Amino acid sequence: MNRLSLVLPVAAGLCLFLSFSHIASADDTPAAGTSAAPVASTTAAPVATAAPAASTATAQLGEIKVESRRLNQARDTLNPETGTTAYHFDTQTIAALPQGADAPLQDVLLQAPGVAQDSFGQLHVRGDHADIQYRINGIIIPEFISGFGDTLGSRFIDKLDFLTGALPAQYGYRTAGIVNITTYQGADLDGGAVDLYGGSHGTFQPSVEYGGNDGALDYYATGTYLKSDLGIESPTAANPGHDDTEQVRGFSYLSYLLNPDVRLGLILGHSLGNFQLPDNPDQQPGFQLNGQTKFDSSEVNETQRELNDFAIASLQVSQDKLDYQVALFSRYSSVQFNPDPVADLMFNGVAASIYRRDIATGLQADASYALDDTHTLRWGAFADQERTASDNTAAVFPADSAGNQTSDVPESIVDDGGIVGHLYGAYLQDQWQISEPLILNYGLRYDVSDGYVDEDQWSPRINFVYALDEADKLHGGFSRYFTPPTLELIAPTDIAKFQGTTNALPSDSNTNVSAERDSYYDLGWTHSFTPAWQAGLDGYYKDAKNLLDEGQFGQALVFSPFNYARGRVWGIELTTSYTGDLASGYFNLAYARALGNQVVSGQYNFDPAELVYIQNHFVHLDHDQTWTASGGISHVWEGTRYSLDGIFGSGLRAGFANTQSLPSYEQFDISASRSVNFGGFGDVGVRLAVVNVLDRIYEIRDGSGIGVGASQYGPRRGLFLGLTKTF
Repeated sequence: MNRLSLVLPVAAGLCLFLSFSHIASADDTPAAGTSAAPVASTTAAPVATAAPAASTATAQLGEIKVESRRLNQARDTLNPETGTTAYHFDTQTIAALPQGADAPLQDVLLQAPGVAQDSFGQLHVRGDHADIQYRINGIIIPEFISGFGDTLGSRFIDKLDFLTGALPAQYGYRTAGIVNITTYQGADLDGGAVDLYGGSHGTFQPSVEYGGNDGALDYYATGTYLKSDLGIESPTAANPGHDDTEQVRGFSYLSYLLNPDVRLGLILGHSLGNFQLPDNPDQQPGFQLNGQTKFDSSEVNETQRELNDFAIASLQVSQDKLDYQVALFSRYSSVQFNPDPVADLMFNGVAASIYRRDIATGLQADASYALDDTHTLRWGAFADQERTASDNTAAVFPADSAGNQTSDVPESIVDDGGIVGHLYGAYLQDQWQISEPLILNYGLRYDVSDGYVDEDQWSPRINFVYALDEADKLHGGFSRYFTPPTLELIAPTDIAKFQGTTNALPSDSNTNVSAERDSYYDLGWTHSFTPAWQAGLDGYYKDAKNLLDEGQFGQALVFSPFNYARGRVWGIELTTSYTGDLASGYFNLAYARALGNQVVSGQYNFDPAELVYIQNHFVHLDHDQTWTASGGISHVWEGTRYSLDGIFGSGLRAGFANTQSLPSYEQFDISASRSVNFGGFGDVGVRLAVVNVLDRIYEIRDGSGIGVGASQYGPRRGLFLGLTKTF
């Protein structure tokens, strides 16, 4: 009854909104432009004497659009999907989600099969911790130091291809999921949009974007500012205190056609996030500071700052049977955690100022050559250099061998470090059209990781697609994977410095983190009931050596990698989708198991009793979730688009050595959007969205489990309004 009474006011608000928009709308056409993504303007009104020039300009623009599309298609051939499990989003798909282009990128990806949510915006694909590779226009974006900001956003996405399974030799390093984003082009937009989005939790998020074309030069840029009272998940069921955030995000893409076959590109990205860490009321201090024994835990003042910048310069050539792209990239990423110098000492026995920085520079080259009608040869190389720095200054108390505080006067310990690491890779593969129904892609890649540990591996790959008939296809393959640890997250601690203090580590073992080595098997089937309705079933198994996982072991919300000696991951996914002119829908259901045995690096972060247990048992990984589901529907009726999507999880792991599981949860979001005519101001896209419409209270983490530092809850219900004006 309580839940119904909460939903009714929201439903009433939606009815009022729809009634108003039906009266005010200029027409009843579907609101294709009501998402934040602008639609190219066609309302030019030149004077009569300028008509020939306008016609010439229009023809030139048309030629440029055709050339750009052809080059985009050629670039796509460099990134094969043969034998993979592929899931595609486009502008219309994202616009149909309840929050549209204002949705964080991780919320978009949660609608793909086998993707489970975690706290701090983390995602898990097919039982892996993160291990997601992001590409923009086919170019790898070096990883950012983990945090909770939405570094990329969804606004600049024209198309998103999400690949999992047994991947071709093209793909290395992060292989649980490949997120390949194709950006907007100014020639397709020829205008811009201003978007205002805000509502519950003190959310205010204005955005602007603009794209155009000047001869051979194409340009697109977007920027977003976010202010909110809900920057990080709450540690309690209530809306948190001390959780403000301010974030700025910018992205631009420029391209220049030297001739119809050659294109230069430049991508620039920036994100800056300032976060307050939410407080957990009613906690009792465990330490005494200079005679002080009491502190109100709702007044703790911890903050974190995250900065990420990247730049990519590319050259793409498409001539006859040869296509290739060469790109130079650079990425800067840093995190600064600022403790509460009094509260952190009294509650945790340590107050550490933690700074992490990573600068990555490198080169990526990919090429494709059609040998004949049956063979397409692809090859490429990747080189990356990273410079890391870790600056930590910690205030701690002296302690006895049992960890008991022996003085209430703190002392300071400096624990800094850094390294220069390298990553090199090369691949060669052939896509062979054996017969009309059978395509085989086979290849080999070689990778070298030079960091805290020097390692290399040859990785064979073989994938196939077989068309049983017009409606049914089989796909699958085998891939050897080599996954080096994220260098930017490794900060070796001088364990001896903290002995005899309240920050002494549980174990004195400090083995370097190694690369994960996998044998990955995948087999799937897809069926087309009609051109608009498809379904698929996919199964996978991964046998891992030195399985990589990550945990939040310290105060700062930065994850640290470690290895299990062995890992076993398997699962099955069911998907179905329907796309029509006025209605669309999808549903995904996934079963997964992810187990690890014997911790062989980063042991100093673990309780000795847990280490002994894991030594003799295969344990669930902290992100192992047995059942994961997502789904959504979207329908256009009398010019208004109604959208509903939802996610379900059976619960992540918890307790000693992850032997327990959290309760299951679900969250549903809804929206209504349309174009509304405001007289002289013109048409405005209006969107009313409700996040967690049932106000379902659920725990993502409870503060227990391997590498879990605190509890986090999903968002409470929020009502948001979006206004979009194109120009």
